[in-house]
Amino acid sequence: MPSQKVLEEKKAVVASVADRLKNSVAGVVVSYEGINVEDDTQLRRELREAGVQYTVVKNTLLGRAAEEAGLDDLKAVLEGTTALATSAEDHTAAARILAKYAEKNEKFTIKSGYLDGKVVGVDTIDALAKLPSRDVLLATVCNALNATIAGFARAVQAIADNGGGEASIAKKEAEAAPAEA
Repeated sequence: MPSQKVLEEKKAVVASVADRLKNSVAGVVVSYEGINVEDDTQLRRELREAGVQYTVVKNTLLGRAAEEAGLDDLKAVLEGTTALATSAEDHTAAARILAKYAEKNEKFTIKSGYLDGKVVGVDTIDALAKLPSRDVLLATVCNALNATIAGFARAVQAIADNGGGEASIAKKEAEAAPAEA
């Protein structure tokens, strides 16, 4: 039977992980088997720079935290080596970085994940990984809106350059009338 101190430490870990799960928009659960220290350090640095929190978690503790956070379906994949990557703001960062890393390393695999409080499968994680970052998506939307506004501005300027409105129409009709006669 574990001591009271050990039980309190485990309860604190479960509460901390459950809080992370509840306060993040997305997360990915991976099997980190076969990763060496150098690659792990580089992966952690890249995740940290993207604002993703990455930790190795015991399966039983993560299972209890997932249950507490309402993500019971995550418990089905909690076997073997397990690490959790969570992002508080960016829906795609963890999936994008970890999927790219998993492509290079056969033993490193994505087990599951969650998005906005719902457990998602590996297919959804792969789809998220292929999405551009939030900044790129916002820039694309801005460019599309800017092109529409610029086209409208050019049309208004063309009308103004041609004399604009009713006066321009009357002038064109007067020019066309002598040609017909």
